[in-house]
Amino acid sequence: MNSELSSFFADLHIHIGRTGQGAPVKISGSRDLTFANIAKEAADRKGINLVGIIDCHSPGVQEDIRLSLQTGEMEELQEGGIAYKGTTILLGSELEIREPGMGPAHLLVFFPDLDTMTSFTGWLEKRMKNITLSSQRVYAPAKVLQEEVYARGGMVIPAHIFTPHRSIYGSCAPRLDHVLDPDLISAVELGLSADHEMAGWISELDNYTILTNSDAHSLGKIGREYNELILREPNYREFEKALKGAEGRKVAGNYGLNPRLGKYHRTYCGGCSYIIDESETAVERCPYCGSPKLVRGVLDRIISIADRTAPQVPSHRPAYHYQVPLEFIPGLGPAKLELLLKSFGTEMNILHQVPETALAGVVGEELAGKIAAARSGKLQLESGGGGIYGKVSKTQK
Repeated sequence: MNSELSSFFADLHIHIGRTGQGAPVKISGSRDLTFANIAKEAADRKGINLVGIIDCHSPGVQEDIRLSLQTGEMEELQEGGIAYKGTTILLGSELEIREPGMGPAHLLVFFPDLDTMTSFTGWLEKRMKNITLSSQRVYAPAKVLQEEVYARGGMVIPAHIFTPHRSIYGSCAPRLDHVLDPDLISAVELGLSADHEMAGWISELDNYTILTNSDAHSLGKIGREYNELILREPNYREFEKALKGAEGRKVAGNYGLNPRLGKYHRTYCGGCSYIIDESETAVERCPYCGSPKLVRGVLDRIISIADRTAPQVPSHRPAYHYQVPLEFIPGLGPAKLELLLKSFGTEMNILHQVPETALAGVVGEELAGKIAAARSGKLQLESGGGGIYGKVSKTQK
């Protein structure tokens, strides 16, 4: 067993679209998002070492997991998680809570092994209308749910905490303790439209470990946001230590979309479809058409509930790296991406390791330059909002 600490990539929010038998789990998820396909995509194409599949409470998904273990294709680890080649899968669930008088919010929960997850399913199905589907509402107080998870050796991570729909800050409450027990939270997940600086507007987040994950609804979206973890090996117990910063384990970096690329970064007008990207944030009507039909952007919502006059990023927070996924880069279509993968193995290798000159030898200097600019955060971006992704400007300054 390796006693040395090493660096591993982790994406801990990936949905199941269908079971192996074709039954729906995440209705909006791709049909090819099965347990087996996610493992193969993460290991063979993406190069991600630790993945969290967050629909493992579904009995149909549990059948798929048992089959993969019975065939010997995968192996359940003593330290928690299921191993496939060089990738470990953490068994998780995304659940919806809704306290009286508040909007809905999503939580991620994780457990070390299949038996514990199966037992938790037995608890959930008495408090949920459809146990087979993803992201369903739990008809129990949020703090009772937290207690149940931790009593079983699990962990709770509030999901995409700033998005306008179904998140703690975006649609539920201005503070965590209005909804949850702050001591029964292992980390928080930012979501695609926020970064460390934006989290720095709210002081209660200073003491929490931050994660950035893809919330993938298709195989291609796996790894669009991810984390660098320092672990001995990729498994549940090591991940648990990393979230606590224990024994040298830690989250060493967050790799996420520049918030401007997120779908809900700025306020969006439903009247004229304009994304309000000006400096003012406290708008009640569209400054262009006057419509009150606004979808409040993440940045605008954060500033409205902030308890600071300027963002402060705590010194213990690891670096936040603005990562532009390969699929966002103009001109890099499927054919050229396949050439890169054939030459260099995985997307993580292309994004982090391969020299620009080597990339240019495969896809030309222009595309190689864009990939290098993406690494250094120099690509010009156009903001997203109202459910529409931002994009890389075709014309770079």
